[in-house]
Amino acid sequence: MRVLYFGTYERDYPRNAQVISCLRSAGVEVREQHVGVWEGGRENWRAGAGAAVRLGLAELRLLRRADEEFDALIVGYPGHFDLPAAKRAARGRPVIFNPLVSLADTFVADRGRFRDGSLAARALARVDRLALRSADLVVADTRAGADHLAALGGLPRDRVEVAFVGAEERVFGPGWAPAEPFTVLFVGKLIPLHGLETVLAAARATPELRYRLVGSGQLEPLVEQRPENVDWVSWVEYEQLAGELHRAGCALGIFGTSAKALRVIPNKAFQALACGTPLVTADTPAARELLVDGESALLVPPGDPEALAGALRRLAQEPELAKELSAGGRAAYEAHASETVLGRRWRELVEGAVARA
Repeated sequence: MRVLYFGTYERDYPRNAQVISCLRSAGVEVREQHVGVWEGGRENWRAGAGAAVRLGLAELRLLRRADEEFDALIVGYPGHFDLPAAKRAARGRPVIFNPLVSLADTFVADRGRFRDGSLAARALARVDRLALRSADLVVADTRAGADHLAALGGLPRDRVEVAFVGAEERVFGPGWAPAEPFTVLFVGKLIPLHGLETVLAAARATPELRYRLVGSGQLEPLVEQRPENVDWVSWVEYEQLAGELHRAGCALGIFGTSAKALRVIPNKAFQALACGTPLVTADTPAARELLVDGESALLVPPGDPEALAGALRRLAQEPELAKELSAGGRAAYEAHASETVLGRRWRELVEGAVARA
């Protein structure tokens, strides 16, 4: 089985790296036809005219005939603009789209980059629909996300499948050994999805706890007003994130209240579970697809700093609970999101697309 991973996808983004790694671990030969556009920037949410020019030139390069022999083509994330070139390169072989997000959902509803109903918002929604409808198969990261993408693209639900994100096991693995004092770890882009306001409010409500915040992005002005018990660093190398997780008392997921926040399980949640670090995240339909409150994570209402503060106090005061969540979270990861499990899942999806073609 041979797959061509195709497009302007961000090569180092965990979703892409993980899919390629999982396929290879499942015995699938993966070749890449990649033209870089998004690499090298930590603030891609600001992408403007320069990125548009780079993207246009990249799409022209992708129109060249693929020299590789393959059974199926996968368009990586973000690849919404790559589908015309992908269909040409596939020459009748199945095209699988790994979108991860809707562009309109991300830049309009979640990040507020464009006003709802604006020309830009309508254009992004059209790009979403055309990309989704151009693929033979769309793969979402949760069932909630799959339902949304199917509705957005006007697709039969059986054309949208699900494979969890998982974690790169070359980086993230067991080893949780919390350092003193108990530290709450937040890692991620400073964007509305993550519920940064909720995290900072919880930190103000628990001055006895220590917080470590790792990330940068559009909400940095909020961090500049952080309480004294919050340490902030804007960047940690990807290879060092496992060490951060192993030392933390617990890790935070997302706490945003947008519709998108209800449909996703972020990379950092899987990374924490893979490391055995106790996870605290919002109680959402997506989270419930993987996690059980009190067994594999502590789940709190989205956007509720008091509930979050209470859960964090409880973890800091009950080390036995933290150990139970560590073991339960790791067990959930191994059962549903390990590279072995996801490798089988992705191979099954590719084989099914090839058989239908």
